[in-house]
Amino acid sequence: MKFKLTLVLAIMVGLYTACKKDLGNYDYHPPSEPTLTAFKDSTFAALLGDSLILKPGISLADANPQTDLEYQWSIEVNEELRSAVYTGYPLKTVYNLAPGLRNAKLTITDKRNGLKYVIPFKILGTTQFSLGKLVLSDDNGVAKLSFVKPDNTTVIADIYKSFHGDELPTHPVQLYFNDPLPYQPITNQQYWVLCNDPNKKSPILEASTLLRKSYFNDQFFTPPSTITTGRLEAYMGTVPTGVINGRLYVGVLSTAPFAPDYGKFANDQAGDYTLSKYFTRTSGFYFAFDIKSKGFVTFAGDGSYLGKDYLVDADGKAFDPKNVGMDDLLFMQTGQAGTYYAYFKSPDGNIYELSFTYTFDSVNRKIKAESKRLFKGASLINADTKWQRNSLNVFYFTSNDKIYRYNPLNEDLRALDADFGGKKVSMLKISADDNTLTVGTAGSVYTLDVSVGKNGVVTQIINGIPGSPVDIVIRK
Repeated sequence: MKFKLTLVLAIMVGLYTACKKDLGNYDYHPPSEPTLTAFKDSTFAALLGDSLILKPGISLADANPQTDLEYQWSIEVNEELRSAVYTGYPLKTVYNLAPGLRNAKLTITDKRNGLKYVIPFKILGTTQFSLGKLVLSDDNGVAKLSFVKPDNTTVIADIYKSFHGDELPTHPVQLYFNDPLPYQPITNQQYWVLCNDPNKKSPILEASTLLRKSYFNDQFFTPPSTITTGRLEAYMGTVPTGVINGRLYVGVLSTAPFAPDYGKFANDQAGDYTLSKYFTRTSGFYFAFDIKSKGFVTFAGDGSYLGKDYLVDADGKAFDPKNVGMDDLLFMQTGQAGTYYAYFKSPDGNIYELSFTYTFDSVNRKIKAESKRLFKGASLINADTKWQRNSLNVFYFTSNDKIYRYNPLNEDLRALDADFGGKKVSMLKISADDNTLTVGTAGSVYTLDVSVGKNGVVTQIINGIPGSPVDIVIRK
């Protein structure tokens, strides 16, 4: 009996001791984390060639930030598959990475216990040319480039000649912006200064520096003997597509986005056609007008020529889509599906408005000619009239020093309020939201408000442009 009592007491003492030790485990307190002032998940601007200084307020319980902590700053350089690493506090360096938004992190090490804390942030690298407007203009036939700073007042005129000591080619037609998508290398932002000069190559410029990188001829695996650009537009960020020498060209997509051949032009798309510069690329097909056969033609999504391999809806008798009887297409802009309009000048000098609908999908390939009529604004059209269309099928076109708004649904035609002092309009571009027109006249660029209830009120004027603007790229 005494043995049993002794055994029970021994077990109770053991359990008591174990509980005492276990209770001690619950007295654990995790180490505190450092506190940073206005830093975590923040984005900091860095100007190329200028000092980048990051000095957040840092505190950690019972630690001296200067002696007890170590600091490592890491900025990702994805295009070179590396990180730029700096140590010490604060971060103080001359920023020398290419422009773009970069992921970064600050790693703080507590030297007392070896614990590490990682704080993410971002760096937005810019140059003085990352924000602002680049204007391509025609100065007595010679192309000029001018940069307008974000204050919309400071103009660096004829900047290409200043940088390169050389004139641009003659006959400027388009300023094409090669802008990569987020997953593509950020160093590929480029401006293509496209000119139809038979004796001089069109230059390609680094967007961040405006320095010449190459020439448009280098965009081809085998350049044509002559290059006459109709119009280019971007696809997948850095893949150009468009009409050159009356032929459809589609940039190569079969390589990786960071490969040097990505987006380059191989051969033109085979087929018996000569295209107008007005074409439309959708997700599944191209729609264009063939000057040679005077009819609408299509291409598959990969650019393969389908020609007139479509049906003509028998209920649409206004004209024959496969041969409209005219080859002078003044303007056309279509889309995926819906009612669209094309404006032609006939051999007798009349200007006609053609409306049509179409369906191009895996089941149907059909065009219906809805109407053909004399264009109400025909008397206002000049050889150099500029056109734009908004997403609601409302058109804007120029006539000397005036801009007109035209709605084909009710043939409403009215002049905008903007007064350009008698200077001919040389450029007309509409914003993606349909609310703004950017207008060029000799020496100036205007911004017009054409939002609901506004009839082209001038909201901004930029002066000091050499010659007459032809095209503009706006980066905000």
